[in-house]
Order: sequence, then C-alpha cells, then structure tokens
Amino acid sequence: MGADVWLVGPMPTPGIAFITHSMRADAGVVISASHNPFQDNGIKFFAGNGFKLPDETEAEIERMVTSNHIDSLRPTASAIGKAFRIDDAIGRYVVYLKNTFPKELDLEGIKLVVDCAHGATYRSAPAVFEELGAEVVPLGVKPNGQNINLNCGSLHPEVISRTARKHRAHMGVALDGDGDRAIFADEEGNVVDGDRIMAICAADLKARGKLAKNTLVVTVMSNVGLSIAMRERGISVVRTAVGDRYVVEEMVRTGCNLGGEQSGHLIFLDHSTTGDGTLAALQVLAIMQRSGKPLSELARIFTPLPQVLRNVSVTRKEDLHQFPSIIQAIHHAESRLGDRGRVLVRFSGTEPTARVMVEGEDESVITAMADEISGEIGQVLG
Repeated sequence: MGADVWLVGPMPTPGIAFITHSMRADAGVVISASHNPFQDNGIKFFAGNGFKLPDETEAEIERMVTSNHIDSLRPTASAIGKAFRIDDAIGRYVVYLKNTFPKELDLEGIKLVVDCAHGATYRSAPAVFEELGAEVVPLGVKPNGQNINLNCGSLHPEVISRTARKHRAHMGVALDGDGDRAIFADEEGNVVDGDRIMAICAADLKARGKLAKNTLVVTVMSNVGLSIAMRERGISVVRTAVGDRYVVEEMVRTGCNLGGEQSGHLIFLDHSTTGDGTLAALQVLAIMQRSGKPLSELARIFTPLPQVLRNVSVTRKEDLHQFPSIIQAIHHAESRLGDRGRVLVRFSGTEPTARVMVEGEDESVITAMADEISGEIGQVLG
C-alpha cells in the first residue's frame, strides 16, 4: 500500500506500542493470539501516539478491506514501500522497561518465578528482571510456534503458584502470550489477581501523592470489594465496559493515571499507553522493596466478595430486554442483593457465549442466582 515497514520480529504487544511512539512511526501492527491458542491469531493496531485505535476507526478499516475499497488505492512501481529490520528493538524495549523502575532501587536478593507463556516476552522479561539484579526462575521460554499459552501463562497461574512455593521465591508473575497482562503469586503460592494489584498500586500512589484525580479506573468485572477498600482510603473508582482499550480511553478522557482489569491488564499511564505485564510486575516489586513487605501482606488490602461466573452457549445475541423471563430473573437477584452485591450479564465479544456474573456475601445464594439466570438465558437463546 506504499508504506515503509520496520520489522522488529517477535515482540510483546506493549513493546510495539513503545517502539511505534519512540520511532515516530505512523502506526504499529501486531499479529497476535493474545492469551488464546496459537491458531486464534488476530491483528492489533496502534496509532502513532502508541494508543490503540478507537472502535470506529477499526470498523472503518474492516469495511475498507471487506468491501475491496482499497483495491483501487494500490500503488505500483516506485510508489511501493520498502521493508527494513530494526535489529535492536528488544534491547530498546528492555532499557525502556528498566527506566520505569525507581533509580534508587534494585532487585538484588529477590528471587522471581517468571512464566512467559512460550510467548513474545520469552527474551525481554527475564532480561529486565535479571539486569536489575533479580534471580529469575524462567518458565515458558521455549516457543515453538504452537505452544503459546498452552497450559501456562496468565490463564494458568497454578504453574507459578506451584513453582514459587517449590523455589521459595519472593514472587511469581505469569504473563500472557503477547505480554500485555500479568497475574501474580505471592511467596506462599497464593494467586493475586489484577484487582488486588490495582488496589496495592492505587494505595501506594495515593500515599505518595501521585494518584491522578485520586481515582482508579476499572471495568464492570472488578470485584465490589475493591470499590469498598478504595472508598475507605479516599480513592474513587470509575467503571468502564470490559476491555483494556475502554479503560485507557476513560483514563485519557478524565486525566487518570492508573487503571486495569481483574484479568491482569494493568495500565500505568505515566509510563505506558497500554497494558504491560512486565512493567506492572516492576511497579509491584518497587512497592515491595520500598515498604519491606511481602506480597502476601500487601495483598490483604481488601477482601473480595464471593463471585460466581457462568458461561452460557447461545445461538444468537439479542437485546435481553426483549425477553421478560430473563429480565425478571436478573431483577429478582438484584433486589435480593441490594447494595451488597451486583449482577452483570453480557455477551462475549469473540464467542457465541453469554457471560453471567453474580457477586454477593453468601456464595450459596449467589450460586443459585447465577444458575437461575443462566438457565433462563439457555432456554431462550440456547
């Protein structure tokens, strides 16, 4: 199409965002299956400023491609672009990540388990932690093109949990295949999800006077317990639709600098334009080093309310308000829960699935509610 292309080879998604912006490129493109199996490849785009494209821009690109509109735009002869290779892209990204860690601190004496999910961080993540002085127990660093995310990484935190206990590590971090999310394990092997990490980081930034607007931006999937804990510390919580792009858009719109998802997308807008699992781990390690507290102690910052999730296969995705039986089941649950719980029902963006989440204080009660709502959806839309 007439563009000059700089090839960087296998690299984490947030690394592409960084390189795109630092090289003053017009756009960045990643072929990635993200946290999914290797055959589920998709394409992620970044604008020249390092931020993901808005929905409407991506929709227009898709329209132009599928309508064959771009066929008439193809250049010929000398107007065709050229391709170049950036041989030191990984090195640049590693230096950038190290610079997000406080200059006065290091990781000497820290032992880390790092699961790279046989994905794009297999070189960069261990290098970052080792160059800062940590002893790294590397997992998932032998990609063969097909084993990415296979029984490893952020969707399988039991691996770092088990390995952290075995090696008596200070912390475990499990990245996903493209490196934009992270789930943690403390020194006792307990899994620490994105909600707890956001609470730890928000409280730390607030204490140091660096939490912009004294606000944390999360999605509707974050636990109510997080909101309660933040409110007790004078921190506001704003919720968005599910998806890190919507978190980032709200952060940019309102001038906030911390946000993320329960699933491990953690966005530190002072350092990056998108979620970065390695960067998030560095911020957590800095808090541990400054406070002298282990992750298990820091993670007790809040107690999550029980949460029940149900996935219901559907044959069509229609406005639920058309179906009184479904709405009645939802309203019945909401009225019983009051302000000590909540119900969330949404369709998956990528699968023929309806997702039902019910949160409350009594697990047996919310389980029954989730089953009732799921049953109604299955009967009507299954």
